[in-house]
Amino acid sequence: MAPRVPRGKKLVQNFNIDISDPAGDKIIDPAAFEKFLHDRIKVQGQTGNLGDVVTITRNGTDSIAVATKGPFSKRYLKYLSKKFLKKNKVREYLRVIAVNKNTYKLKYFNISNQEEEAEE
Repeated sequence: MAPRVPRGKKLVQNFNIDISDPAGDKIIDPAAFEKFLHDRIKVQGQTGNLGDVVTITRNGTDSIAVATKGPFSKRYLKYLSKKFLKKNKVREYLRVIAVNKNTYKLKYFNISNQEEEAEE
């Protein structure tokens, strides 16, 4: 009899973090972001224990792909992305937005609307 997989848990998950806007403006270094994720992602309560459970790849300067085998939270990637932005002191200018079920995008805050409201 084959082992049963609990409901709601996928064996293979693919997540993407789109960093095309800030990387195009050279605010974020994609290689540094990939290394940050590689160093900080915890597997079974330990950092640096990725093994073959989690793979992190960089797709040019456009996005970072994280493929996991086993349970993994998309929210954890958002947490680590915010932590990276705070470390590089750009958290005030960028935000992490969920585009769809498996993708986050780093976008600039819309500052022009705030300036117009302040003038009125």
